[in-house]
Amino acid sequence: MQASTIAAIAAFGAALLALAVYHFFVLIPRMRRMSDLITSHDGLLNGGGAATARDRLSSLEEAAKQRKADVERCQARLGTLEQWADLDVSRVGFCRFNAFPDAGAELSYALALLNRQGDGVVISSIFSREDTRTFGKAVNAFEPRQEASKEELSAIALARDSSK
Repeated sequence: MQASTIAAIAAFGAALLALAVYHFFVLIPRMRRMSDLITSHDGLLNGGGAATARDRLSSLEEAAKQRKADVERCQARLGTLEQWADLDVSRVGFCRFNAFPDAGAELSYALALLNRQGDGVVISSIFSREDTRTFGKAVNAFEPRQEASKEELSAIALARDSSK
């Protein structure tokens, strides 16, 4: 063999030996540290029982989709409840009075039962010594459809102010 071939083989062997020493003392410890960091990272993200960080992120994305669907269902339900609330009798006004001078103890009354928009009824009961009469009148937007007494108007005003 020629001296140049032997020198080339020796140089190649020395390079392989230097590369092996570099891998053993530099790259392998760094790879171990990188592996430890990845394991630590996966452990930190592994709060939901997933095996890896990728699985955990996937489970978080699925949970976010579920929460979004839950919020949409709640918003739809809230819209329905708000529509019902607009029709609900939420404003009440009650006014007692003496309809006649000879009947005391304020046994007559006017009762207004209205929704948020002021639609509903006002019911009046007039007490006298001989009998009691009851009247009902429709109310739209806090205004009676028929002519109303001052007591009925007072009950409607009390109802209008009852939810403020």
